[in-house]
Amino acid sequence: MVPHLTTALKGPLLELEQRILNEQPTIERWFRTKWLEHTIPFYTSVDLRNSGFKLAPVDTNLFPGGFNNLNPVFWPLCVQAAQSAIEKICPEARGVLLIPENHTRNQFYLQNVLQLTQILRGAGLKVRIGSLLPEITQPTAVQLANGGSLTLEPILRKGNRLGLEDGFDPCVVLLNNDLSAGVPDILKNLEQNVLPPIEAGWTTRRKSQHFAAYDQVAGEFAKLLNIDPWLINPYFAMCGEVDFHARTGEECLALQVDTVLQQMRTKYTEYGVKEEPFVIVKADAGTYGMGIMTVKDASEVRDLNRKQRNKMAVVKEGLSVSDVLVQEGVYTFETINEAVAEPVIYMIDHFVVGGFYRVHTERGIDENLNAPGMSFVPLAFENCCTYPDANCEPDDVPNRFYAYGVVGRLAMLAAALELEGMQQ
Repeated sequence: MVPHLTTALKGPLLELEQRILNEQPTIERWFRTKWLEHTIPFYTSVDLRNSGFKLAPVDTNLFPGGFNNLNPVFWPLCVQAAQSAIEKICPEARGVLLIPENHTRNQFYLQNVLQLTQILRGAGLKVRIGSLLPEITQPTAVQLANGGSLTLEPILRKGNRLGLEDGFDPCVVLLNNDLSAGVPDILKNLEQNVLPPIEAGWTTRRKSQHFAAYDQVAGEFAKLLNIDPWLINPYFAMCGEVDFHARTGEECLALQVDTVLQQMRTKYTEYGVKEEPFVIVKADAGTYGMGIMTVKDASEVRDLNRKQRNKMAVVKEGLSVSDVLVQEGVYTFETINEAVAEPVIYMIDHFVVGGFYRVHTERGIDENLNAPGMSFVPLAFENCCTYPDANCEPDDVPNRFYAYGVVGRLAMLAAALELEGMQQ
C-alpha cells in the first residue's frame, strides 16, 4: 500500500524531483566521494515530511527500532548492507553482542530486535542479546506475539571486553539502546568496537548539532544541483536554559519561535505557499515523540498551562528538558485511508535498505506523528528507495521513493559529520 498526496504537486517539489532524476549520476558520484571521506553510522533511520512544496528530514535516529516494519522483500538488502558495514569495521568478526532497550513489554520493539538479529545472522555472524536489565541474571526466553522468541542474557565484563558467561567474546558490541538514561559503567572504555559509539546516545547528542551538520550538507548538495537549499532543509534555532516548571527561558524561546516563523513567512511568500507557517518546539535531546508541541505564534510558548509545561519538561527515562530546539514545521500532505502519514527511511552502512510510513489517525498535517496511536506494520514501502525509473514521472512511486532515499542519505551523512565533531 502506497500513500497518495492530497495536493496536486505541480510546484517546486516536482521540479526538485525532476532535477534529482536528471542529476542521478552526479548525485551518486558525490555520495561515493563522501562515503570515502567519512565514517558512516552503522545504521540510521530518518523521518521525512513531504509538504508538496518541500521535502525535508525532521528527525534522524542512530538507534533505529523499526526493522520489523520493513517489507520482507528488502531483507536481503539489509543482509548485504550489514556485511558491508562489518567488513569495514571488523572484517574478522564472528560474533556480535546486541544490546537492546529495556522495553521487554513492548512487543513491536522486541520484534524489531528479532528482525535485526536475523539480519545479522544472515550476514554470517553469531548474534547473542545482552540485556542491561538488572533482573536478567540468567538466560531468559521471551515469547513474541508474532510467534518468534528471543533469549536475553546477562552481560559479563572482563577487563575492557564484554561477553557472556559461557565464554562468548564478540568482536562487535551493537547498541540498539539510545542511552537516554545515561551511559552505564559497563559500556565505558571498551576495547571492542561499539556501534554506534556511545557519544551517539542522548546523554551527549543534541538535535541542534545534527541539524547544524545537516545545514552544511544540504548547502553543499543544493549548490551541486543548483537548487534552493530551503527545499530540503528546515530552518531551526536553539534555546538553552529553559525551565518549563519554573517558567524561565520563555522569552528566549518566544524570540526563537518568532525568528523561525519570520524566516518561513519570507519563503512562503517567495514560493506562493498559502498554508500558515508553524514550528515544532521539542527537546534538544531525546526520542519517542516526547517533549514536542506545534506552535503557530510566539505567544503560545509564553502562555503554557500546567499540563503543557509538564508535558514539555520531561522526556524519555525522566530526562529533564533544558535545551529546546525550535524547528521549522513541515506539513505532510501524504495520507493513507484519510489518515496522516509520513515516510521513514532505513539505512544500514551507506545503503538505503527500505522504509515505511508512520501513520496516525488522530493527528493533523501539522503535528508530530511519533505518538501513541501511531501504526506502521501494514505500510512497508512496496518498492525500494534505490532505483529510479527514467520512464516514469518524477512523482511516480519509484522516483518519489528515490528522492526520499537521497534526502535520507543526506541526513545520514550529516549524522556522520555530527559524530566526527563529537569525537574530536
